[in-house]
Amino acid sequence: MSRVNDVTEPSALPDFLNHDRPPVPDIVVPRGVLPFHLDGRPVRGRVVRLGPLADALIGRHDLPDAVASLLGQALALTAGLAAALKFRGSFSLRAKGDGPVRMLLADATEAGALRGYARAEGTPKGDAAELLGRGHLAFTCDQGPDMDRYQGIVAMDGTTLSDMTARYFETSEQMKATVRLACARTASGWRAAALILERVAGAGGIGELTEEEQAEAWHTATVLADTLTDAELLDDGLPAERLLHRLFHAEGLVVDLPRALSYGCRCSRARLAGVLQGFAESDLDEMAEDGAITMNCEFCNVGFRFERGDVRGGAGHA
Repeated sequence: MSRVNDVTEPSALPDFLNHDRPPVPDIVVPRGVLPFHLDGRPVRGRVVRLGPLADALIGRHDLPDAVASLLGQALALTAGLAAALKFRGSFSLRAKGDGPVRMLLADATEAGALRGYARAEGTPKGDAAELLGRGHLAFTCDQGPDMDRYQGIVAMDGTTLSDMTARYFETSEQMKATVRLACARTASGWRAAALILERVAGAGGIGELTEEEQAEAWHTATVLADTLTDAELLDDGLPAERLLHRLFHAEGLVVDLPRALSYGCRCSRARLAGVLQGFAESDLDEMAEDGAITMNCEFCNVGFRFERGDVRGGAGHA
């Protein structure tokens, strides 16, 4: 059952013109993603802190704690991966398997607008492998109909979402990566965070480092990252800059400009009215209850109520 049951009603403005934001939280985390690199070493990364945004996104859905935690990890991971790309559109993570969590989806725009949802059966528990079962993990960069869509797909191989993502980097990106993900319910609500390290290409040496020294520098960075606890990663009182300083202050740490994250559901009456117009009149009749059709956005869990008489089926439909 949905925890949030907001329903928007028809207004005087025609539905196809109504692009108003639904009644969802207006939250911006100015320093949601903090990129960094280690000077003279083949290491770059991002720290992701969703802060109160995690609670706003996860709290829209009535999910078992294990599923909510998995969704929070997916949101933090998606924000961190999207921040490393140059694109206009959306970057998404989608996990689809035969486990009790039939669908896990998170996406972010180039501006950091974040959304996601999970669909689960029953009240499952366990790690990501137990929740998702066998299936695949897809990472997609969609820049609209005029641009080629990039998609990387990998089998869900590993116990955690971190393991599965590292496998994706290894097979699809041919890059070594270390991914730390954490999500938990705290005294301040749900919090989700990520630390992503990537080994960048350095053929022929980086600065004064030989190939062997580069390998050692990468190993040192991953060992230091492994000392990070979930509690530290999720601690609102520990700024990302201080967290990175604790880990890499002796490794040439350079902190880059932060990027904002925000509540990013992109639904509207106009968008959903357009979807309804693609159905046949007979299908619309079946959808209607008491003279109205209610469509729910799976991301923000807001219902949109349309009077049946105001909706016309698509051209060519009986």
